[in-house]
Amino acid sequence: MPSPSLSHRGGTGTATILAVETSCDETSAAVVRDGRYVVSNVTSTQEAIHRRYGGIVPEVASREHLLTIAPVVEEAVEQAGGWPGVDAIASVHGPGLAGSLLVGVNICKALALARDLPLLGINHLEGHIYANWVHDEANPSELPEFPLLALIVSGGHSELVLMRDHGDYQLIGQTRDDAAGEAFDKTARLLGLGYPGGPAIQEAAERRPHPPSPTAVGEGQIRLPRAWLPGTHDFSFSGLKTAVLRLVSSPHEESQEWTAAVAAEFQRSVVEVLVGKTVAAAGELGVRSVALAGGVAANKPLREALQRAVSLPFHCPRLWLCTDNAAMSAAAGYFHLLRGDVAGLDLDVVPGLRLAA
Repeated sequence: MPSPSLSHRGGTGTATILAVETSCDETSAAVVRDGRYVVSNVTSTQEAIHRRYGGIVPEVASREHLLTIAPVVEEAVEQAGGWPGVDAIASVHGPGLAGSLLVGVNICKALALARDLPLLGINHLEGHIYANWVHDEANPSELPEFPLLALIVSGGHSELVLMRDHGDYQLIGQTRDDAAGEAFDKTARLLGLGYPGGPAIQEAAERRPHPPSPTAVGEGQIRLPRAWLPGTHDFSFSGLKTAVLRLVSSPHEESQEWTAAVAAEFQRSVVEVLVGKTVAAAGELGVRSVALAGGVAANKPLREALQRAVSLPFHCPRLWLCTDNAAMSAAAGYFHLLRGDVAGLDLDVVPGLRLAA
C-alpha cells in the first residue's frame, strides 16, 4: 500500500479523500478536502424500500447497495473533477450490517489497488463525530477544541465519548439496551406513526396544541419514566419503550391529540436524559467543548435543549450531516492519513467494531 501523500506530514497537510459509506441503508460516496470542505457528496437512500417493513431488512439493504454503489461512486468522483485530485480512499468497515459493509469495503479495496492509492479504514461512529468538522468553505465555523465530549445518538448507539485528540477516544457511557434511535422507531410503531421513528415522533409532538385546550390531555396526565442510572454515564431506554407499550395497551381515548401527547412526553424523556447526562459528564471531565452526533442529532428539541444547557462551545452538524453520509467519513479519513494510519488490502468488515474501550 502506498505511503500517505501529503504536502506536509506533521500536524497539518493538504489532501483530498474519497470515502464510501454503506454501513446500513444509505449508499454514499463523497470527496472532502482537508477534512473539512465538501467537494462532492452523493447519497442514494433506501428509506422508501424499508418503510414498508417498518425497519431495515439487512439482506434487502445489501442487495440495494450492490445495485447503486458503482454509479454513486462514479458520480461523486466526476463531480469532484475526476481521479487525479483524489489522494486516498476511506472505507467504513464497522460497525454496521455485515452484508452492507462488505459492499463498501470491497469496492474501496478494489479502487485503492487499481488506482495505487492509500486505503483508510474508518469507524462509522468516528465518522459521525467528524461531521462536526465539515463546513462550507465560504463560511467556515470554529473547529471543536480538545478535549471534546461527544454525544453520539443513532439507531443502534447512544454513547458518550471523550476525545482528547484526533484518534484518541475513551468511552465514558453507553446504552445498556435500546439505543435512543431504536426507542424512537419502536415507539413510533406502537403509536402507529410510521418509519423512521425520529421524524415521525417529532412531527406528532409538534401537532399538539400550544397551549393545550381545556379538554386536552394535560402536561401532567401522561408521565413517562426517566432512566437516570445514578452513578453511571450509561443510558437505558428499554423501560421507556415498555412504558409506552403499557399506555397504548391500557384503556384510553383514541385521538390524534392523545397520540401527540404521548409522543411529546416520550421525546421529552429521551431529551432530558441525554442532555442531563451529557452536561454532568462534561462537568466531571473538564472538557473544552461538546459535540452532538448521529442520526438522532437531527432532532430539533435535542439540538436546542443541549445548546441551552451546555455552557461550553457547542458543536452540532448540519441536518444532512446527521444521517449516514460519506462526507463525515472522508473528514475522519483525512486525519487518519495525517497520522499515517493506513490500512492494508486485508481490511475486513467488523459489524461490532468499537470506537473506544
